[in-house]
Amino acid sequence: MANIKLKGSGYGQFGGFTPYGNVTVLAFALATTALGAAAESNSTAAVKNGDVIELGILPTGMRLEDAQVIITTAMTAATTGKLGFVYEDGVDDAAVPQDAAYFINGGSLATAARLRASGTKLVVLPKPAKLVLTVGGADNAKASDIKVLVYGELTGPK
Repeated sequence: MANIKLKGSGYGQFGGFTPYGNVTVLAFALATTALGAAAESNSTAAVKNGDVIELGILPTGMRLEDAQVIITTAMTAATTGKLGFVYEDGVDDAAVPQDAAYFINGGSLATAARLRASGTKLVVLPKPAKLVLTVGGADNAKASDIKVLVYGELTGPK
């Protein structure tokens, strides 16, 4: 029986000489008020079906590997969400197209739960991207508490 050894992945570490690697977790928080508006945002209106909430920035060179949406206090019944990314400059990239449902497509935000990413591809962001949650299904009319964790490897800019 042969022992088969794969060649190296070709991924170099970025940002230091630590044996622990360069995997990171970026945390984002979304809380809504009793009237359903996103707290600490530029809007006082309740979050509506079709609204896109910009949760934060994903850096250039991040290889997107996984995400979790932790719903501690749910939104209004029937509210769903897509979690993905769009480029900060608004210009698509042919090799890595922006995808507003990259991590999750149609996950329920109406029940306390932990949602995991359901995608099947890995991408490395060629430029900074906004992490976006697109609300669907229903308008939100209540307080909620949602945390989003994005896992990836910081490979650095090319």
